[in-house]
Amino acid sequence: MTLAIGSDTLRATISPLGAEMQSLEWQGKPLLWNGDAAFWAGRSPVLFPIVGRAEGDVIAVNGRAAEMKQHGFARRSTFDLVEASETACTFVLSDSDATRAVYPFAFRLSLTHRIAANRLSVTATVENRDDTPMPFGLGFHPAFLWPLPGAEGAHRITLDNRGEPALVRLEGGLIGETKLPSPFVKGALPLTPAQFTEDAMIFPEGAGEGLVYAADTGPRLHFRFENLPNLALWQKPGAPFICIEPWHGMAARAGAGPEIAARPYSLTLAAGDTATFGFSVEVI
Repeated sequence: MTLAIGSDTLRATISPLGAEMQSLEWQGKPLLWNGDAAFWAGRSPVLFPIVGRAEGDVIAVNGRAAEMKQHGFARRSTFDLVEASETACTFVLSDSDATRAVYPFAFRLSLTHRIAANRLSVTATVENRDDTPMPFGLGFHPAFLWPLPGAEGAHRITLDNRGEPALVRLEGGLIGETKLPSPFVKGALPLTPAQFTEDAMIFPEGAGEGLVYAADTGPRLHFRFENLPNLALWQKPGAPFICIEPWHGMAARAGAGPEIAARPYSLTLAAGDTATFGFSVEVI
């Protein structure tokens, strides 16, 4: 059963499964992808304790190997609701026998969705409750409609920092070694389906802390990112959505081994420490 939060103009529903947002509506119009399984059943999953794929779907922690599917287990896990109001809710996932079998740590992952006026914020807090350092990656994977409701003209991504970050591609689901020329020009990227025939566009660094997704007319979505240095853009070929994915951590590199700590941009959290990550989207 989903939980609804919202303001007079912006409303969202969140499911305990994956603490995943199921809908986001502005002035009664949908902004979030509906999860049609004919294209992609996801809507806005949280990625933990890895982002992306592991070679052979096998990860390791200090030499201990286990099978782990793409993007980790959080998105397939049921979270507990610990706090709720008309405008916010917090769901929590803690370690269990099932998680420790593949990821040998005591942890707590909390996910808070909050709405104020035309702004949604999503905050993830990771706590290492173990007595040893804990490697992990954390990312968000929200899918927004393309085209946006009421929008006309070409849709584009415009980086707040007007940067031109280098592009990398996935090779067999793993991060490629080759840095490609940036598709951004002075921070602007007009979107076309052809850009995604080779899977996601990934920008390991330089995309900055915010961007705008919009068309010539219609709603403009301004995103802000906290502690999420990597950016990916993805569309399932032919699907009417675009995923705007801020991450701290990426897929493994081919041949680099299965250790989570060796994955690009992975973090290692000291015993007892916490780390916070977040994104917001405001309709402007």
